Amino acid sequence: MNKNAFLKQRILLLLATGVALGFSGSPSGYFKILRACAHDWREINKSYLWSKIREFYDDRLVDFRDNDDGTTTIILTEDGKKRILQYEFESMKMKKPKVWKGDWHIVTYDIPEKKKPAREAFRKKVKELGMLEFQRSVFVSPYECENEIDFVAEFFEVGKYVRYIKAKYITNEAELKEKFGLY
Repeated sequence: MNKNAFLKQRILLLLATGVALGFSGSPSGYFKILRACAHDWREINKSYLWSKIREFYDDRLVDFRDNDDGTTTIILTEDGKKRILQYEFESMKMKKPKVWKGDWHIVTYDIPEKKKPAREAFRKKVKELGMLEFQRSVFVSPYECENEIDFVAEFFEVGKYVRYIKAKYITNEAELKEKFGLY
């Protein structure tokens, strides 16, 4: 991702976390609220920030609301919220604890043929998360991943076809432990 795209994503993600950008007529008022999160905004200059926010507005990702005190609040639109979910989806990773708890996390699915593109995208993302294809439509991991799987399934609108199982034992456990580096 180039620097421009990275900064655009960072600005939008900060907006999503509830950072209220206050803009007023005076230069000191422009970054009144931003000073509280200066670390995250250090690389972004005023003119760049304003141009990107204007771009987000043109793309209907944000909207402006005038406040009684003369400031303007920038809010995410529904399209902006969807873009945030896409960013979260793209950067999602499974958390790997330092010590394995001994449980196997299994994902099974039976997504109908009419949803084949969603099924293939779901399968690809589950592999990207680090799950191992145990059999066709069955993936396994030694790491807790129920929230991630739920998110991916809902993202592709296939949640009702996906099941999550937590098991203590699998017959080829030694082979799986070796593949996941658990020895």
